[in-house]
Amino acid sequence: MVSLTWLLPSTFGHPLIKSRSFTFAPKYSHHAPQIFTHSHSKYSPVCCTKSSPWEPTPVTYAPLDESDVQFLEKTANIFETLSAEDAVEAPIVRTTEATEASSKAPASSAQFLKWPLWILGPSLLLTTGMVPTLWLPISSIFIGPNIASLLSLVGLDCMFNLGATLFLLMADACARPKNPTESCNSKSPFSYQFWNMLASLTGFLVPLALLYGSANGILQPHLPFIPFAILVGPYLLLLSVQILTEMLTWHWQSPIWLVTPVVYEAYRVLQLMRALKLGAELTAPAWMMHTVRGLVCWWVLILGVQLMRVAWYAGFNARATQPRPILDGGGR
Repeated sequence: MVSLTWLLPSTFGHPLIKSRSFTFAPKYSHHAPQIFTHSHSKYSPVCCTKSSPWEPTPVTYAPLDESDVQFLEKTANIFETLSAEDAVEAPIVRTTEATEASSKAPASSAQFLKWPLWILGPSLLLTTGMVPTLWLPISSIFIGPNIASLLSLVGLDCMFNLGATLFLLMADACARPKNPTESCNSKSPFSYQFWNMLASLTGFLVPLALLYGSANGILQPHLPFIPFAILVGPYLLLLSVQILTEMLTWHWQSPIWLVTPVVYEAYRVLQLMRALKLGAELTAPAWMMHTVRGLVCWWVLILGVQLMRVAWYAGFNARATQPRPILDGGGR
């Protein structure tokens, strides 16, 4: 039933057992002689730059992140493949460069116009404030204890207030940055606002308390209202204007908030010195003259404190603008 066929040993070296459905090959023995010989053949390399039709085209670019790179999609028009962001990016860059170039010219012209303000502002302050007080004789202002003398004194103080307002506006313009597009917000500390208001209210309430005491007979001899208004009326009016001006500079965050009280308080000392001369003309009582001298000393003290604040603020800005040294060794 099983037919065995032996293959030629000269061909394969070992006999194979054939059956109808299987072919058995005996295992090799390591004692059997080796019939196969090893032959080494060298093949020459074949160089071909043109790929065959069935090979895929090699990939020359493969992005790592597909979300960052957007390839152009096929459309009817080549201009439709450009996205809106890419189309707008170039005009935005050109517009920014044009804006920067155009802003340099107005900034330089505005800085050139600020130079005369350094002389014009103090000149206005000197003309409207110091010249009438120092060179105008008292006899041309004070006619007697009447309303006309009071209005003349108020008019002089109004002239100074006009000059002080123009000076502060010019100082604000000079303190602004060269580039008008830059913001300049200078906020005063709350402690500064509190002590300034306390000093101003103290100087405002002391004369009113003396007026109340003189009207009720607490202070003797009695001083009538018109002489009292001539002595301290312009002082109270200008102090009210100073309080309002300071509140506006704090609200607008103007860089002149440190200069405003110095301007008004320096003139206030001269204003009270003029009141001492008028008190001698009116033969004011001694308590009134001592009150005016006390107010002069009070405002000189406050003016000194304001100048100390200016020096402190200059030192504070100098420390803030200096670069901090880099510590070596991990901040040791």
